[in-house]
Amino acid sequence: MKKIIIALTALAAVSAGAATLKLVVPPAQLSGTPVPIVLPNLDQYKGPQAEITVPDGVTNIAKGKAVTSSDDFPMIGELPLITDGNKDGAEGCYVELMEGVQWVQIDLGAAKDIYAVAMWHFHSQERAYKDVIVQVSDDPKFASGVKTIYNNDHDNSAKLGKGDKKAYIETNYGKLVDVSKTPVKGRYVRLYSNGSTTNGSNHYIEVEVFGK
Repeated sequence: MKKIIIALTALAAVSAGAATLKLVVPPAQLSGTPVPIVLPNLDQYKGPQAEITVPDGVTNIAKGKAVTSSDDFPMIGELPLITDGNKDGAEGCYVELMEGVQWVQIDLGAAKDIYAVAMWHFHSQERAYKDVIVQVSDDPKFASGVKTIYNNDHDNSAKLGKGDKKAYIETNYGKLVDVSKTPVKGRYVRLYSNGSTTNGSNHYIEVEVFGK
């Protein structure tokens, strides 16, 4: 069993000192009646995330780490689900936060070199989440030293700056934010969203932070 778990870390050596990072994805679990996805900055791609090359020793350093949120009392689920390693899309595997701009924050325990962040908001129904922003900082309040590594808020509606990324359709493949060519260092990773094309609530199934 231990060998199987290690095989699912999504890393495979490709050369001395380097490895390929390929996300391990859960089975597709689409159900229910689809809701039209209408956004002005939407990327229609719904396939697997591209593989990237990272240094040897890079792993998911968010697994089991403490999670806090702007919503102290989620409507569904508990915050530890976000880093428990389970990417299943069924009820009982995700957290639902209240409407509006909300965030979840992972404490890595110490400043780490970060090469990529992967996230699964919701994948039992195709939808796109609005104002998805990922930031890294050593300040737990994100008042200083903030580095934004992903932002698809095209009109600055979250008031955190206008982003240049496109909104994307949620699937079991998740979303990989690649900063492997210019790694960032920090202790805290904060992820924002502002409802989806389905409803105003905010959801998280899993967040992985790949670093060392």
